[in-house]
Amino acid sequence: MQELPELDIYRSLLAEKFAGAQISGIEVSSSKIFQASNEQMQRDIIGKVLWFVERRGLHLLLHLDNGKRLLLHLGQGAYLYIGNQTDLPSRSAQLKLVFGEVILYGVGLRANDLQLLSVKEVEEKLGKFGPDALDKRLTLERFVARFAKKRGAIKAALMDQTVISGIGAAYSDEICYSAAIRPDAKIPMFEQESWERLYAAMHKVIKEAIANGGGGEHSISAIEHAAGNRPASFQVYDREGQPCNNCGAAIEKIDVSARKAYVCSSCQKDL
Repeated sequence: MQELPELDIYRSLLAEKFAGAQISGIEVSSSKIFQASNEQMQRDIIGKVLWFVERRGLHLLLHLDNGKRLLLHLGQGAYLYIGNQTDLPSRSAQLKLVFGEVILYGVGLRANDLQLLSVKEVEEKLGKFGPDALDKRLTLERFVARFAKKRGAIKAALMDQTVISGIGAAYSDEICYSAAIRPDAKIPMFEQESWERLYAAMHKVIKEAIANGGGGEHSISAIEHAAGNRPASFQVYDREGQPCNNCGAAIEKIDVSARKAYVCSSCQKDL
């Protein structure tokens, strides 16, 4: 799944490419992906101008000049590609959002991954999520308070979008590694120094990932490789059996709260 760094890169590139552009067409492969009638698409999307692009946690919001929002979610294996009628993504696209000769393709989309919403509907849908991991208002004190009712493993809590939004399977492992904390460490055992390391690691890992082009598997276009830099991105995630870049020990894959996690047992301790 695309996480905060990849989605923030998408946000920046889409804004650069399409902000102020008029939508001249839209094609969706299935009504399950986008439950809007042809009449709605003609009335509320086609001919409208994309004002700006916003990221809210693990969602992208395309703000249209009629006050409507296109809410886009990219789940496991989904990605965006900017091309045209002949420059196509490597897999079949479920969404084609046309801006003149340029097309934004959505690949790997599933049911309800694209929604047309009012401002009120957006807030009703996204209001349940926690503050963004990069929200400047999320101080260390507020960060720690978000975990106050959690008792399980730190990886599971980091991935809980109602606690902090934007972190998924990959970056939860990377944050724990950077903080030298095991992903299966139990939250009630955390001391202040552990929280300080985790908070600093969260900002460091996410900001570096954005600066380095993200860790996705697919580039956003034939000439722009941002969001598709996975081979060089991760220290532990998806590197089972490979040597730790810090100590040389083999990276292990473990189960944490019914999820896979990757850890260097030499560098990462319980706290």
